[in-house]
Amino acid sequence: MSRAAATFAALTLGAVILCAGCAKPPKPGEPLVGLTPEERALFDRGKARFTTVFTPGTGLGPTFNSDACAECHEDPAVGGRGDEVEVHVSAFMPETGFCDPLVDKGGFVIEQKVTPALHAALGIDSEPLPPDATVAHRTTPDVLGFGLLDAIPDSVILANADPDDRNHDGISGRPNRFFDGRIGRFGRKALVPTLAEFNNGAYAAEMGITSPAVPNEETVGGQPIPAGVDSVPEPEINQEGLDLTNAFVRFLAPPAPEKLSKVEKRGRQLFTEVRCNRCHLPALWTGNNPVRALRYKKVAAYTDLLLHDMGPELADMCLGQASPSEFRTEPLMGLRFSANSEGEGEASFLHDGRAKTVEEAIRMHGGEGAASRDKFAALSEAERAALIKFLESL
Repeated sequence: MSRAAATFAALTLGAVILCAGCAKPPKPGEPLVGLTPEERALFDRGKARFTTVFTPGTGLGPTFNSDACAECHEDPAVGGRGDEVEVHVSAFMPETGFCDPLVDKGGFVIEQKVTPALHAALGIDSEPLPPDATVAHRTTPDVLGFGLLDAIPDSVILANADPDDRNHDGISGRPNRFFDGRIGRFGRKALVPTLAEFNNGAYAAEMGITSPAVPNEETVGGQPIPAGVDSVPEPEINQEGLDLTNAFVRFLAPPAPEKLSKVEKRGRQLFTEVRCNRCHLPALWTGNNPVRALRYKKVAAYTDLLLHDMGPELADMCLGQASPSEFRTEPLMGLRFSANSEGEGEASFLHDGRAKTVEEAIRMHGGEGAASRDKFAALSEAERAALIKFLESL
C-alpha cells in the first residue's frame, strides 16, 4: 500500500471511529437508541395502538376520561404531556393511618365523561363523586423515558430511602408500596410498581377498556352498569393490544439532554448548592435487563422515586401508604416541554397544576422541600434566574 493510500485509510478509519458516537439523539416521541429490528417493529406497531381512537362501538366507556392514549399524551409529540386535569378521590383515616381508595364507590379515578347510552340510562354527564371523599386533581405528565424508570432496580430506590432521617438532613424519603407489598414507582403517589400495570390500569380507568389484565368493567360510582349500555363483549382489547401498547411506552426515549449555556451551567451548580438534588437526584442507573437498550443505562430523570412530605399546603388525597401530604419526587426530565409548551394548554406545574411557572412551583414547596425553597428565595435575582433557566433546559 502506498503512503498516500495508507494515510487515506487511516483518516477514514479515524472518521468512522469519531462518528460512531455522532448519531443525533432521539427527538421527543422517537424510540430508544439501540433497539433491535424486532423491538423497533414492536415500537412502531405499538404507536399505532397508542394512537387508536376508541368509540362506544369498540368498547369506550361507559365512563371515561379520554378516547385514546395519545389524546392525553401528545405534546410536543405522541407520548408527551397533555392539558387534561383528572379528578382522583380517596378517604384518609388519621386515627389509624388507613387509606381507602374508595374503589367500591367508583374511586380512585373519577371518570369525567360518559357515553350517550349511559347518559340516556342515568341522565348523568360524569361519574358521581363519592360522599365524604377527599378530591384531588392531577395533571397529565409525559411518559417519555418511562421504560428506563421501569428498569431501575428496587434496590436502587431503597438505597436512597431514609425514612427515619438518620443523617439528619431533613430529608426522609420512603418508598410507597402497592397493596401486595411491592415497591411502587409510577403515579404522583408512586403506588404502581411496574410500567405494564400502569398502562394496563390506564385502559380501564381512563378509557373504560377491559383487557385480560383488567377483565371487568368498572362501576358507575359503585353501582353496576345498567343493562344494555355496553354491548361490546369483554375483553375489549386483547393481550396483543396490551403488549404493543406496553412496548411503545417502554421503548420511548427520554428527552435528550441539551447543551447548556454558561448561565444554565451556573444554574446547575446552584441546583446542588440549594440542595434540590437531595430529592431530585440527577441520575439513577438501570440494572440488568433483557432489552439491551434498557440495560445498565444512566437515567437523568432528576427523581429518587420516593415519597416525601411536602407539607400541609400541598396535601390532598392519600393513596396506598402515601399520606395526604406525601408525593413522589416528580421526575424533571422533560420539564422544558411544560415550561416552553407550544401546545394548546397553558404551562402548569406540581401534581395538580396549581403553579403556572417553575419559580412559583419552587416557592410552593413545603415540608421536606422547605429548606431548599428558603435557600432559593435567599439567592440573588440573577442566581434565581440562572437556576430556573437550568430547570427549563431539562
